[in-house]
Amino acid sequence: MAFEATKKEWSELYTFFRLLATGVVHMGTPQGKKDDEKKLSIAMIQREEHNGTRRYYLEGEEVHVVGEEMDARFPREDFATVADLILDAIKTSPDDEVASPDGVEEFLDAVSIFDLEAKTEDRTDFSIAFWHADAPLTGLVVRSRIGRMNPLLDGGRTANLKFEQTGIKFATPTVSKVNALESANEVADRMMLIDRLGGVLKYADVADKVFRCNLLMIDLHFPRLLAEMLRVMQLDGITRLSELTEAMNSINPLKIKE
Repeated sequence: MAFEATKKEWSELYTFFRLLATGVVHMGTPQGKKDDEKKLSIAMIQREEHNGTRRYYLEGEEVHVVGEEMDARFPREDFATVADLILDAIKTSPDDEVASPDGVEEFLDAVSIFDLEAKTEDRTDFSIAFWHADAPLTGLVVRSRIGRMNPLLDGGRTANLKFEQTGIKFATPTVSKVNALESANEVADRMMLIDRLGGVLKYADVADKVFRCNLLMIDLHFPRLLAEMLRVMQLDGITRLSELTEAMNSINPLKIKE
């Protein structure tokens, strides 16, 4: 029986195989399209597996794989064929969980790939040496519109923004009612419940001091602006950055006169 993986996991593997097959990374246009005239040649891709680091050298029409107890060569066209199979599977599947296409699992076993998502400490998916194999490595993060999008910030405490309720004073039963609310999107639902009850959420602080310093490096008022964008996004359902920016221009949370 074929194993299953999410579209996000398949997308990372597809991108990795496609880069090995084509041997180039295209620069992007301001519109987010591929620029066919500007591209960087790939000499080597480094990827982490459960048993150590693997290096994939592009040598002519072959991929030379070097790693722990592994030194093998595979035709680049094989990576292109499997990449096409993966792309077709994730594009045609209506579900987020996608079964391995015929022949893909056998190829993964042949090239000894067991982790569809690489485990790295710097949050990159793999690193590329451009032009020659000894060049400095450039870490890449794969983002795909086919599967579920990754959040820009972690959902843990290190990326939390603190709000204080400055509207009417809630009685203890009301506070308990808000805290007990559970739903698929409980953060937004709790914020909307507070708003309906007459509460007003106001930015208080950034939970993590490192994250606070990073935001302050961008602008001293950026945490407050970001918090207001988050509040409007949850209460009004605005998710496009361009629309949130327009909303900030109208609301003017920093009270800028000009």
